[in-house]
Amino acid sequence: MSTGVLAFGAYLPQRRLQRQAIAAAHAWFEPSLAALARGERSMGGWDEDSNTLSVEAARACLAAQDRQQVNSLYIGSTSFPFLDRQNAALVAEALSLSPNLRTFDLASSRKAGTSALLAACEGDFHGGSALVIASDKRRTKAASSAEMTYGDGAAAVLVGEGDVLAELVGSHTLSVDFIDHFRTGESEFDYHWEARWVREEGVMKIVPEAVTALLHRTAVGASDIRHFCCPVGSAREQAALVHALGISADALVDNLETHCGNTGAAHPVLMLVGALEAAQPGQLILVAGFGQGCDVLLFRATEALARQSSGGGLQANLANRLEESNYFKFLSFNRLITMEHGIRAETDKNTGLSTAYRNRALTTGFHGGRCRECGTLQIPMAPICVNPDCAAVDSQDPHPFADAAAVLRSYTSDRLTYSPNPPAWYGMIQFEQGGRIMIDFTDVQVERGLHVGMPMRMVFRVRDYDHKRGFRRYYWKAAPVYQDQGD
Repeated sequence: MSTGVLAFGAYLPQRRLQRQAIAAAHAWFEPSLAALARGERSMGGWDEDSNTLSVEAARACLAAQDRQQVNSLYIGSTSFPFLDRQNAALVAEALSLSPNLRTFDLASSRKAGTSALLAACEGDFHGGSALVIASDKRRTKAASSAEMTYGDGAAAVLVGEGDVLAELVGSHTLSVDFIDHFRTGESEFDYHWEARWVREEGVMKIVPEAVTALLHRTAVGASDIRHFCCPVGSAREQAALVHALGISADALVDNLETHCGNTGAAHPVLMLVGALEAAQPGQLILVAGFGQGCDVLLFRATEALARQSSGGGLQANLANRLEESNYFKFLSFNRLITMEHGIRAETDKNTGLSTAYRNRALTTGFHGGRCRECGTLQIPMAPICVNPDCAAVDSQDPHPFADAAAVLRSYTSDRLTYSPNPPAWYGMIQFEQGGRIMIDFTDVQVERGLHVGMPMRMVFRVRDYDHKRGFRRYYWKAAPVYQDQGD
């Protein structure tokens, strides 16, 4: 029975910060940034982090899958919000996965995403499947080249046995303590070493060694590779790499340099998703993850891939873009500038952890209730059924609402209530299957506004930050679905 990819998905934040806006802001200080000012980078909102990005990519991946069959969750990231709280456990609850689940955080290297994929593919599926997510939202110093070249994003791949979309042909990993950049527990930002040395001593030596070993192990010729996902370096550097390896230049998968930026640990998996969208049955896909060595995985596309819908894949996310030219908004969202938020922002955000735990079915999983007596849905769940013709007591079973279609019933745009991205939007949404709730909105395009009756979808986001204690609370918000975004 073949082991490989059963489903895939991706998520890029809708905002795309124009690199020209960054370069223009720093022209007085670092005019050399103009050389990197082409294109745009994906830009997460103030209420997005690697965990919320992970949830969105996984939802796209699992859209047509039985989530209760997922028995392992691996997340690779270099920007986990929590260092001593398992992020994978939080994401699993937000996805309403089975509690009988093995969860793993893989960190500390840009190849954390491919390492997660390797571990999942070589694990025991116990008759189920393993979900792999790679996600990053990295903070950068202002006026740095990283600010220009990084991007925010996530990708998810479901792996298991059976009628796979791409079967695993082989893998190889090379561990080398090569330090091209680093960040410690006391650091705010990555510290980078000289680019030419990284390229010549690191990428051009370590990646070919790992790839050559895999090709030798699998008896596959370099010229047979049809899709090569290599997330390191510029397009020119990647061309030099494939030339050295003997892989066709036409096999290079778009590194997303122009329209997204490098998404760190997520990038090789994100490129794999892009390759799966383009691959034809029988074609070979090579994925490399670089960072303190190199992971390489080789997949062969199957006939099942031709029947796969990729609505939640990379191309759909690239197309769903909103141009952002306000560089100061980017600085504010990432806390790279000290803003006067006003006294309404000074409310103590201390979270009662016991209360958060008791309410997690609603706040993390977004579960309401279904009445066993009359079938009425309501959210939040309550002791008494809201149906006046029923009013049964203690009659409700948990019911998920996160993926339920909804429409807008009322809304408010408020500049008195504090919001890191004013105005604050909130209101009433009605779920098509039943149930309604007052809730915060996100991703509202101010110039387009809202209107009653428009479709809304639920998204998992940061509700607020407790900067005093370094904690953040998550909850679900409603995001408008504008006509040109599709379903």
